[in-house]
Amino acid sequence: MEFDEILAKVRRVHFIGIGGSGMCPLVEILHSKGYKISGSDVDDLSDTVNRIRSMGINVVIGQRAENITDDMELVVYTAAIQKDNPELLASVEKGIPTVERSVLLGAVCRKYPNTIGVSGTHGKTTVTSMITQILMNGNLDPSAIIGGKLPLLGTNGRAGDSDTMVVEACEFVNTFLQITPAIAVILNIDADHLEFFGNVENIIKSFHQFCLQTTDCVIVNGDDRNSMKAVEGIDLPIITFGFEQTNDYYASGVSQDTDGHWMFDLVKKGEKLCRIKLHIPGRHNILNALAAAAASLVVGATPECVADGIDTFGGACRRFEIHGIFDGVTVADDYAHHPAELEATLRAAKEMNFKRIVAVFQPFTYSRTRDHLDEFAQVLSLADETVLTEIMAAREVDDLGVSSSQLAAKIPNCKLLGSFEEIADYIVKTAKSGDLVITMGCGDIYKAAKMMKKKYTEMGL
Repeated sequence: MEFDEILAKVRRVHFIGIGGSGMCPLVEILHSKGYKISGSDVDDLSDTVNRIRSMGINVVIGQRAENITDDMELVVYTAAIQKDNPELLASVEKGIPTVERSVLLGAVCRKYPNTIGVSGTHGKTTVTSMITQILMNGNLDPSAIIGGKLPLLGTNGRAGDSDTMVVEACEFVNTFLQITPAIAVILNIDADHLEFFGNVENIIKSFHQFCLQTTDCVIVNGDDRNSMKAVEGIDLPIITFGFEQTNDYYASGVSQDTDGHWMFDLVKKGEKLCRIKLHIPGRHNILNALAAAAASLVVGATPECVADGIDTFGGACRRFEIHGIFDGVTVADDYAHHPAELEATLRAAKEMNFKRIVAVFQPFTYSRTRDHLDEFAQVLSLADETVLTEIMAAREVDDLGVSSSQLAAKIPNCKLLGSFEEIADYIVKTAKSGDLVITMGCGDIYKAAKMMKKKYTEMGL
């Protein structure tokens, strides 16, 4: 491919928006391979910017034309960068090749013959993290590009020395079609990003194309109808996983211990391989563990390695991440932003014997809120109390006539608050011992959880 040839020739690369979670692992991998890296960002305090700087990489805060110098040979930008960005315009004016992050992602992955592309509407970060932890525990030294921070790494990616890459393959705007994996994993297919896809059938078609670009095999949720539709006509080995015993890999002897941890036998075509114990809440994570196990076994992990890796996996950051227990109040944070994800998170919480569950939710984008308004209301009603923020616009403008107040009106015992500071003050004032307070959303709602933690700590609780 043309860009692969460009990447092979250049050594000096500049990243616009270098602190983005999707940029950091690419930076780390190219840095490890001897590329000279620089970048710019708008947030001087982000964890990713601090990590990148710790590698000796220069990061400037503020995006200005003068940041682009004549010695740069390639400029990488994120999809969030506007066309009139001064650094992007300066790159074009100087004749420096520019490329969107997903194109670079595809090219980097093609350097690894054993790329595992983990796709699906829900669960990608958890499964990508699980596979990475399993392979690292088994000394298989993978590279990884993950959508969230893996505590084992302290970051969301790593540069290994093997030919195996584990990559989170996101379907948004067909980003995952830049990747040509050896192994495709499809966890599930649900209605999301409808502002781009239009309908579920178009989403299924994109996943089908992802499978067509795969070279070795497809690992798919055999219990999910849409996922199975996506693999119809694919001329590759199809490996299924799920709860049903008709799948190649399935869970048997499912139980919970007194602490609520799920346990099950990993079975392959009737043969028990190992007993697995999960340390992350939610029955849905049994399916995630099955997918991670299947992919890990395909690339050479042993059943013992799978069991050990999952046993030591405490979850990725922002995936039911516990920030602490303060005067009996548990404060947690989760990335859930689609109704199906919210339901899975809240049902997992209900398995954990809290007295009350207080859901603090930040709706993300007007289109998703409009498309799933009633579904959001239904699943948020699972909580004993819901606190809403205003909708985070992200890439959209407010022209759809939808608001958080419309959602709040549909949810019993719901309160709409204007700022994270107000939310943190309200929680500290009203939450009681035995409560779970969980912030949810894919925007910056995690800041509210951090504010709660700070306020409780300052109170000596």
